[in-house]
Amino acid sequence: MVKIKEIIKKAVFKVLEYSLNSASKEQGLKALKIELAEIIPDLSQQYTSFKIEGSYIVNKLRSLHAFQVELAQEAISLLDRDKRSAPTLVDIGDSSGAHLHYLNTLSGGGNIRAISVNLDPVAVKKIRDKGFEAIESRAELLHEHPDFNGSADIFLSYEMVEHLLDPTSFLHAMSTKSKCDYFVVTVPYLHRSRIGLHQVRHLDKQQDRVFNAETTHIFELSPDDWDLIFRFSGWKIVKSIRYTQYPKNILNPLSVLRYLWRKLDFDGFYGVILKKDDSISKRYQDW
Repeated sequence: MVKIKEIIKKAVFKVLEYSLNSASKEQGLKALKIELAEIIPDLSQQYTSFKIEGSYIVNKLRSLHAFQVELAQEAISLLDRDKRSAPTLVDIGDSSGAHLHYLNTLSGGGNIRAISVNLDPVAVKKIRDKGFEAIESRAELLHEHPDFNGSADIFLSYEMVEHLLDPTSFLHAMSTKSKCDYFVVTVPYLHRSRIGLHQVRHLDKQQDRVFNAETTHIFELSPDDWDLIFRFSGWKIVKSIRYTQYPKNILNPLSVLRYLWRKLDFDGFYGVILKKDDSISKRYQDW
């Protein structure tokens, strides 16, 4: 029985890999995905709390990285010419320095000032060991940190805001207490909003297990609900895009895997390029 379950599990992962590959090709990410793999061949140390291993997980992460990096490149292209040639990027919630390494290499190397932010000292050390600047801080308190001057050309936040206790206050603080041209944010893409907290939801199965910010999603919202929060907290959406882990074209037979992805994981990831706009946030009287 155990052997049969293992065979089925491997078969499911193989099908999901086909889905990822087809989706990457359809959404124009295949070439960048290959290029990023050449820049960082080993993703095993991407996170502190768990190790990335296995063909399916690596493929899934490479597809995600390609989506994230492409969105950051587009934000850089929107900068004024003088800033575009040597931008300052601050990656809030960076776990390994991977994205800053990608972007610096793709730009020709050396012309991007890259700063990472993470509350985990292990992640901060990992990033500093790669030669990048890093600040040990909670995202919500970054604007108060003595080592942070409050400015960047572009802030980046990849799969971070869903981990925050209070994402709205964080986004409002970044809008009102920092300087930037653009803010690139990506989050899990869910068809319907929900509260995460899966460790609590399944507490009966893991009663003694501790969990931390890196492994805990609190708010898992749909793109429409995230858009409301972005606008409410002081931002306008310059661009938004939904990357799916299955082909979007309904003529592709693999598109039916959307239902399997929703059951096992997420539809994909939702990304935005934000620009400051307080036309809505200033109407709220109780910040």
